[in-house]
Amino acid sequence: MAQIRFEGVTKRFGSVTAVDRMTMTFEDKEFVVLLGPSGCGKSTALRMIAGLEEVTEGQIYIDDRLVTHVEPKDRDIAMVFQNYALYPHMDVYTNMAFALKLRNLSKEEIDSRVQEAAAILGLQDLLHRKPRQLSGGQSQRVAMGRAIVRKPKAFLFDEPLSNLDAKLRASMRGEIRNLHNRLQTTTIYVTHDQVEAMTLADRVVVMKDGTMQQVETPLHIYEKPANTFVAGFIGNPPMNLLTCRIEKRPAGLYLENAAFSFPLKAIADGSGLLGGYKQREVIVGIRPEHMEDRAFVENCDPERILRAEVALVEPMGSNTHLRMNVDGAEIIACVDSRTEAKVGEVVSLVCDLSRVCLFDKESGRLLGEKG
Repeated sequence: MAQIRFEGVTKRFGSVTAVDRMTMTFEDKEFVVLLGPSGCGKSTALRMIAGLEEVTEGQIYIDDRLVTHVEPKDRDIAMVFQNYALYPHMDVYTNMAFALKLRNLSKEEIDSRVQEAAAILGLQDLLHRKPRQLSGGQSQRVAMGRAIVRKPKAFLFDEPLSNLDAKLRASMRGEIRNLHNRLQTTTIYVTHDQVEAMTLADRVVVMKDGTMQQVETPLHIYEKPANTFVAGFIGNPPMNLLTCRIEKRPAGLYLENAAFSFPLKAIADGSGLLGGYKQREVIVGIRPEHMEDRAFVENCDPERILRAEVALVEPMGSNTHLRMNVDGAEIIACVDSRTEAKVGEVVSLVCDLSRVCLFDKESGRLLGEKG
């Protein structure tokens, strides 16, 4: 178990900056997910921890030991890759034991560690199979077992579930989280899948173009995304982002758009934090699940209504997705599956204004967060 620390770490490939001045502490026993689209630098950051990529600038520490230029084999970490990387000519037992043999551990110690890891991962009946005789999920568990037997200071996972089908990914997510709860080993996990990030992480690091956009708990990122990139990346479907103006009326400040007129006091805390934005454009963020068909809401406040024409109706079973256009922007509402909304109709949607976010139009940053 270990604390891992980045201090101003940069990685360049020629003229391309893959990771830009990253400063971050991964706490002991913590499960941190590096999340972002392809090319954002998340895997490069992980590979620098492992020593598989050289650091261009900055320092990396494991506990208080500077490891920036330490060989991978001397860092006492274990990495699980997307492609499993099992030795095809070795059975499961030998795959898991191989690294221990290289360290000249006794046969008794090797057998004890392999059997312990096999019990944790449910591999006892597979120890004498070859990799070609394993399913994708079984192969991934063997790769995890090979990491566990080393009893490293930290586990590094590089998109380990990408090759699995949706049902198996869901099952393996649970196994990985249970494994962390049991072993309490510092874990850093790279993925582009926000579901994995939200379900696995103690904290999520959202990355874009080599920079950290937000570092927070999954729930905080969902409720208070730091900027419009995070808002549009987190959530399935993602947050709706609509441009509007803050206008002053006799009753106070309102967010004005062709589709709605929301009282600002219902969104912010009324302290006047956004007063400087009067008669300026801002971006309103509304999550699809925070909108409901007016037909299913009793005693609705008319100031919470958004009206838009339906472009597509997508029944999803537990709910229905309504795709609509507002001032040229597509928005999605997740409404009651019993909705009778039809394509071409203008529907009234009730918005939970207490869950709405406001963003600066120029910088994209979140505005008016309480506390």
